[in-house]
Amino acid sequence: MDPQQELFTAIRQRLCEEYGEGDPGDALHSGKVYDSGLPPDETPYPFIYLGDSRMQDDYGNKSVVLANVYQTIHVWHNNPRQRGTVSRMLAEIKAICRSIRRTSTYAWDIRDVNQQIIPDNTTNTPLLHGVLELEYKLSGG
Repeated sequence: MDPQQELFTAIRQRLCEEYGEGDPGDALHSGKVYDSGLPPDETPYPFIYLGDSRMQDDYGNKSVVLANVYQTIHVWHNNPRQRGTVSRMLAEIKAICRSIRRTSTYAWDIRDVNQQIIPDNTTNTPLLHGVLELEYKLSGG
């Protein structure tokens, strides 16, 4: 499996274990973790969305290809007065992501974590939007 996909799968699996897997077909009774598209409008808040990911190969060694893998994770909440809930969820997600040191094929070292909480006015209801940008170093196989 591609390193980027393997890391994405590991993050998704651990988040689903903690928060439950979202089912776009049953938004009212599903978990809180989504990927491959935002959930339907009826989805209860707060929820987590695994966004874009990318991989940058690092050819610093002739015999081994290393890489940096970047993953963005979003948290949305429909109550701007519950910033503490978004902040707590982001802290829990960061702890989960920091605990990923090994996947089935690769070893990982988390290098950088950027966090922001911003207002989101893209819907009729004001939202809080938490964003985590994670950088992992593929440190071996």
